[in-house]
Parts: sequence; C-alpha cells; structure tokens
Amino acid sequence: MKHPLTPDKRYLVVRGRLWRAANPALAPEVRKAQVDRLMTARRAVRNALQSGDDESLARARNEVDQAKVALGERGPVWWTDGAPDLNRHLVKNTPYAAWIECHRNEREKLKPGSEGH
Repeated sequence: MKHPLTPDKRYLVVRGRLWRAANPALAPEVRKAQVDRLMTARRAVRNALQSGDDESLARARNEVDQAKVALGERGPVWWTDGAPDLNRHLVKNTPYAAWIECHRNEREKLKPGSEGH
C-alpha cells in the first residue's frame, strides 16, 4: 500500500500527515457513486483553473467538498467512540506515533537487500 492506513482505518498517512479515510461502513455502491462524483468534481476544478473561470471554480470546489463530506473524509467524524478528529495532524504528534514508527521499521525490513533478507 502506497499510503498506510492506521490500524483503526480512520486515517491514511501521507508524507507524515494524517488524512481522514472514507467511512468503511459505506455501501460499495454508495462509495463508488461518491468517488465518481469526487473525480468529476476534481476534473471540473482543473478545467476551471485552466480557463480562469472563478465562478465555475467555486462551484467545482464546493462539489469536491460535498463529495468528501459524503465519503466521510470531511465534516462530522464517522466513528462513534468519541475519539477526536486528528485530520491533517502530523502523525508524530498523535497517538499513532509509535505505530507509524513500527510500520516504517517493518517496511524497511521488507526492502530488497535489507538485513532481514
């Protein structure tokens, strides 16, 4: 996996930062529809930026936001245990710091030519 998923499946780790993952409880057809919506909106953002159309850009960015909220990546958290939202926090400053260090060590062991092989 290019970007590791925290053990509780709440976050992806990208360049040392936590990014909220989509709600794993979404039905597959709902998830697919929202991902399709998100990709369409991202293309609209790109096109609006290229054309310099500020009004279209605002609409497209709003559509991206709505799709991300529907996926659970933004807006209210989708978990129910009261844990705080650590979205966009540096992983080293969160309770996931020890986990990511172990994860990195395991990945190093799997690299070709490493001590473990």
